[in-house]
Order: sequence, then structure tokens, then C-alpha cells
Amino acid sequence: MNKNISIVGVPMDLGQMRRGVDMGPSAIRYAGVMERLERLGYEINDLGNIEIAQPERIHNDPETNLRNLKAVAEGSETLASKVNEVIEKGDFPLVFGGDHSIAIGTLAGVSKNYDNLGVIWYDAHGDLNTSETSPSGNIHGMPLAVSLGIGHETLTNIGGFSPKIKPENIVIIGARSLDEGERELIRERGIKVYTMHEVDRLGMTTVMEEAIQYLKNNKTDGVHLSLDLDGLDPSDAPGVGTPVIGGISYRESHLAMEMLEESGIVTSAEFVEVNPILDEKNKTATVAVALMGSLFGEKLL
Repeated sequence: MNKNISIVGVPMDLGQMRRGVDMGPSAIRYAGVMERLERLGYEINDLGNIEIAQPERIHNDPETNLRNLKAVAEGSETLASKVNEVIEKGDFPLVFGGDHSIAIGTLAGVSKNYDNLGVIWYDAHGDLNTSETSPSGNIHGMPLAVSLGIGHETLTNIGGFSPKIKPENIVIIGARSLDEGERELIRERGIKVYTMHEVDRLGMTTVMEEAIQYLKNNKTDGVHLSLDLDGLDPSDAPGVGTPVIGGISYRESHLAMEMLEESGIVTSAEFVEVNPILDEKNKTATVAVALMGSLFGEKLL
């Protein structure tokens, strides 16, 4: 793993309707992320938070069925530029959210530097909706579709190119809440998904072994980890905006991060949807930091 890490905070809460997730980056920092990673021998450069516009929150645009489209797009462009700068400098980009719409900007910045980027999407949701399929119009449910070049052109063209990733280079882990339009897109594009059924039936060890080998077989030249804390069960990560019971356990998540670290394939990462207003004594941010410890090589012995 790259020993130089640049942290970028994204206080974005415009991709959904619940307030508080914009404080996620601060909650993660407060939980001691920098000290934890420094103890592991990493050189940390905290770039602070990018600026996110705070427009008057609007209802869905009747023409697009998208909430806060302009502000989300502007924030995504800023983030894409910042992530690209981090990679060009030779650092590992570690992004803190913020709602999951920030992945639009993260992937735009990361994919510019790779020819065949792989993505591990650790999430209860597929985030493969479009304005036509979304029940809510919330953009945090669309970043994976947008990155595939599917959706409103204002979002798909962030960074000046589209698509950012290929469907065969995506692995979704922990899915247990998919809308019908997302199911159709998964079948149509052949996206690899490990739902909670597979996690339960195969076990996390097999799921991660298969996911890692799948991305290697597809000859990915980098892998981005996008970890939504709602991928975990709400009993372990209560401070999220869209909790879904029956999720991945705390220990299974540590195992997944440990196996990713051992594989050496992860070249960028983001941890999103930490909402301290909905949390219990900063528990979810603390879990996020603990998982980062495992991702970056923390061992018990």
C-alpha cells in the first residue's frame, strides 16, 4: 500500500434529504483516523474539506426528477479535480463523506489515471438508479450508474469524459435493498453482485477471495473501494441515513478489509454516509476508522 495518504473531506448532504451527513468528515477525524494511520507508518496529508455550495434546498426538479442537481454536479467537479491532483502527486487518495453522491466526483478523479479501473462497492444498495427509475430523485442512489455513463449528462460528463468504469469491473458486496430498475440494469450489464444471501451462504472469506480474483482476472490496473457504512448492519453502524437490517457484521467487515490489504489491489478509497446526528456517541465514525485500520494493515499480532 502507498505509504503517502492524502485525506479529502467532502461535507456533502445534498444528494439526499436527511441533514447531518455533511458532518461526517469531521466525525471521522474526531474518531482519530490520522493518529491511527500514522501509527501504522503512513505519512498523512490532510487537505481539509472541499467547499460545497449550500443552496436553498429544493424539491425535485420537475424536468429531471433530480434533487439539487447543479450543486451536486459542482461539488463533484471540485472533488474530481482534487482527487486527480492527489494521484498525480503520487499519494493514495482517501475520501471522507458526506453522502454517497460524492462517489461521482471521486470516481471521475480516480478513473482519469487508470485504463481499466476496478471498483468494489461495499453497500446495502446498488446505487444504480437513474432519474427514470429513482423513487426519490436522490442522487446518492445514482453514483454507480452515473459512473457507468448512465443518467443525466450533467453528472455523467463530470471531469469531461464518460464512462468512468466498465460494468465487468464492478463488484457489489452486501446488497440487500435494490429497486426494480437497478435489478434490471444489473442483469442487463452483467454486474457482479454478492447480496447478503451470498455473504451468508458462502461466507465472507469466499466472497472476498472470489471478488479479488475476479478483478485480477479482468486485469484491472487499480481498484477503488467505495464503502458505505450502511453496508454494515445498523446494530454496528447506526449513524447512517438509509439503514437496512440484516447487514454485514463488524467482524466480517474487518475480515474483508484485511483481505483487501493482503491482496494489495486497492489504490484509492472512500468512506461515506457517516451521519453523527443519527449516531450513538460517534459509534459509526469509530467503526469507519477501525475498518480503515484494517484496510491499511493494522494487525492484532
